[in-house]
Amino acid sequence: MTDHDLEPKVRRLLESHWDDARGYCVPNPTTYPHLWLWDSCFHAIIWAHLGDDRALRELDATLAGQLPSGLVPHMRYGGRRADSWLGPLEHTSSITQPPMFGHAAKVLSSRGFVPSSATLDRARRGLDWLWRTRRTDDGLMYVVHPWEAGNDHSPRWDDFGAPGRTPADYSRPARTAWNKARVHDITFDSDGGALWSTSFVVCPAAFNAYVAFNLAELADLLDDRELADRADQLSEAIDSLLWDEDEQLWSDLPVVGGGPSVRLPTSDGVMPALVTQDRSKALASLRQLDDPDRFGAPYGPANVARGNPAYDPQTYWRGPAWPPLNYLFWLAARRWELDGAAQTLAVRSVDGALQSGWAEYWNPENGAGLGAAPQTWTGLVIALHDPMILAQGIGHASPVKE
Repeated sequence: MTDHDLEPKVRRLLESHWDDARGYCVPNPTTYPHLWLWDSCFHAIIWAHLGDDRALRELDATLAGQLPSGLVPHMRYGGRRADSWLGPLEHTSSITQPPMFGHAAKVLSSRGFVPSSATLDRARRGLDWLWRTRRTDDGLMYVVHPWEAGNDHSPRWDDFGAPGRTPADYSRPARTAWNKARVHDITFDSDGGALWSTSFVVCPAAFNAYVAFNLAELADLLDDRELADRADQLSEAIDSLLWDEDEQLWSDLPVVGGGPSVRLPTSDGVMPALVTQDRSKALASLRQLDDPDRFGAPYGPANVARGNPAYDPQTYWRGPAWPPLNYLFWLAARRWELDGAAQTLAVRSVDGALQSGWAEYWNPENGAGLGAAPQTWTGLVIALHDPMILAQGIGHASPVKE
């Protein structure tokens, strides 16, 4: 498929979910009728690749719910308050999500959509909050709820006291109920922002990589030495504390709760390839994305190693391929000049998007759509086939040491 063929399909997808009054796309009008932090950052990136200035409105809307402390909530409610288990605030949730706004700001700027100084200030304050509030003594970032990490039903967290402690016992309704109940274990700041939990605190490899990546991207855009230093410090902590030599992946580190499941081989363990300075670690992890004995599948990387007992290609976060993860893996592959791997990711991601009907996620074995469909973030495949990004250095904010 050519870019010309793909662009109108992606444009129709986003425009059909656009809420002009609120200035953002709803991921899916029925299943996801609100604004989600990293969804809207990805929407902004898609709009930018379409050459549409709604990219700026989407990024502004993403950061508009920022709390006085600096936390950027994972949700802004679309016209009505969501259920009380999302926290004590009236208009937003009280937890956060992967801070993809640093990368989004850089992509938008590279394509001529320069965010306002106010928006860039909000982005920096959001990263400041994470650095100030969510670091362990060892220098890693932690989350206080599964929803903060993005992969909220990860089998890496089966040992955190949820029903379904083993892959064979997993139940999505039971895990969802457990996740909702965990909000009541959170301690909140005076402005409603989540600070700590008595039942779930973990340093996920992927979330740490997302923070380091966005620190580096915003540092590059702003020429901000402090942010760049923070990105380097976090990358070094990830390598020294989370690398699993046996799996050749980065693992998660439990702080409150958890157990051996944090080492389960999921594709999240590849994400630090976005920021590591260790070429051998990056290549060892990235090569697993195309290895059929690990994550390699016909329609993009499976989220769980295909030979692991936890692997279920049909079940939420237990094996399916995810468009935003594919996009980030593609950036990591490009960063390490794995052009063939990046091209394979691009082709399989486009095939998956089309075969699934632009689904939220899909079965990596056959491309069957899963979750909400159509889902706006699946339009990210336009970026994987956009030649302009190849000339802009997106994804190369952290220099690679040979």
